[in-house]
Amino acid sequence: MKRLKSKLLLAFLFLFSFLEFTNAQYQVQDAFPNLTFTNAVDFQHAGDGTDRIFIVEQAGIIRVFQNNSNTTTTKVFMDITDRVSSGGEMGLLGLAFHPDYENNGYFYVNYTTSNPRNTKISRFQVTSNPDSADKNTELNLMIISQPYSNHNGGQTSFGPDGYLYIGMGDGGSGGDPDNYAQNKSSWLGKILRIDVNSTQGILNYAIPPTNPY
Repeated sequence: MKRLKSKLLLAFLFLFSFLEFTNAQYQVQDAFPNLTFTNAVDFQHAGDGTDRIFIVEQAGIIRVFQNNSNTTTTKVFMDITDRVSSGGEMGLLGLAFHPDYENNGYFYVNYTTSNPRNTKISRFQVTSNPDSADKNTELNLMIISQPYSNHNGGQTSFGPDGYLYIGMGDGGSGGDPDNYAQNKSSWLGKILRIDVNSTQGILNYAIPPTNPY
């Protein structure tokens, strides 16, 4: 018991010191005090030199606005709420702009559907209006069956190698009861890496030859 109390005391002192240090070094500031969002789950930029911010709302909306603390309004870049099943850990969960977005206008999203319950990785394209995407340009790259409604993952990002990385949860419930994360034949509980600049067979993407599995 004495050892436990000593360990708890040391842990408390460490936490207190850490908080004191961080409080002295950092301050929280509202970057966009005139804007509000509903269940924002992702914060991105297009890398196209326009200095705009894109916010993903879980229900299926992507908003865009100028990267200025005085900004008072946003525009709806894309609305796919009619395709997204949201709530809990489901919804529009990830956004990634193609490294050559400035020229091809491609961006990629990760969202969940119901009936059937899936994760979709899809490509869309911007219109001639840089603040508006065409939701009718959807190209499905991957459709991954979800056994439960939680643990969907969602992070979608391009790496320095130009490949698209997709973070997938273990499929849900609690404690991964179906052991998907340890199953190399399942896409659940993995970091997936695909080549969106090529196709392979019937796939709308290619598998990088250096993927380990």
